Amino acid sequence: MISLIVPLYNRPQEIRELLESLNAQSQQEDCELLIVEDGSEISSESIVRNFSSKIPIHYFFQENAGPSAARNAGAANANGAYLIFLDSDVVLPSGYLASVQQAIAVPSMDGFGGPDAASKDFSPIQKAINYSMTSFLTTGGIRGAKKSLDQYLPRSFNMGIRKQAFDAVGGFQTSLRFGEDLDLSLRLKAAGYQLNYLPEAMVYHKRRSSFQAFFKQIFNSGIARIHLSYRHPGTLKLMHFAPGLYVIFSLLSCLSLGLGLDLWAMPWLGLQALILLDASLRTQFSLAPLCWLASQVQLISYGLGFWWAMIKRTTGSAEFKAFDRNFYQ
Repeated sequence: MISLIVPLYNRPQEIRELLESLNAQSQQEDCELLIVEDGSEISSESIVRNFSSKIPIHYFFQENAGPSAARNAGAANANGAYLIFLDSDVVLPSGYLASVQQAIAVPSMDGFGGPDAASKDFSPIQKAINYSMTSFLTTGGIRGAKKSLDQYLPRSFNMGIRKQAFDAVGGFQTSLRFGEDLDLSLRLKAAGYQLNYLPEAMVYHKRRSSFQAFFKQIFNSGIARIHLSYRHPGTLKLMHFAPGLYVIFSLLSCLSLGLGLDLWAMPWLGLQALILLDASLRTQFSLAPLCWLASQVQLISYGLGFWWAMIKRTTGSAEFKAFDRNFYQ
């Protein structure tokens, strides 16, 4: 059996869309869904309990403790030999479960992750944010995939793990609010478990609906990268410095333009043109400027969080987070 686990906080409309996409799956046998509402002020219980589905749905409520604790609670109540963690803001294509069930039949498939994409009905901002999170010209190039610059590490928005492996490494670390999925993937790899990238296990991922929320999310991701390097020595690679170097590169280039030193800014301007061109080819011409803006928000927010955490940690500070109220209390 497969156990799908979704942590939920104040997202009734999102969970409705996820439930509808589960109902539309081409294969629904031998699955269950566990929804763990993490102290929401806007309850989704009535939506979940009144939803008619061929897949058994189990609803749990707990006091607010964060997404890691909610995922662990779902895993503790799961009946499946395989756990799949999904974020509440994903929508599953109709063949998702069929693809996953075929893939996990292989004994060596201890864990997997899949890609994310933007659906046609996403808002322009959501499509632009999706571009910035998947483009090779941004941090999408180091997020992990077959063509990534770094080893592949599944993320919790679309992450499958054998329950035996999940229990063996102790599940998600509840002390981490950001980077907890990468921490789990690194612990699984260190324990010798095989993690795979499944391009066919794609989900539509809405992420944030505003650039302000997106900035906060990615700023914390930059902080998390430094924290992870302390928990997992040797995992901080040169490529992880790229967004931080981009911040410095951008500042110097803008200063050069202000001083009339246009030639000094030409590499930066060339990169901006490349992002616009790539966005036009991968999305649509009219969306390219918004994709460019989303890319700037992503690179700069990650880079700022990265440098801030590096300075604080090297001067003796313990783990910390910023904007800790942007998703969960």
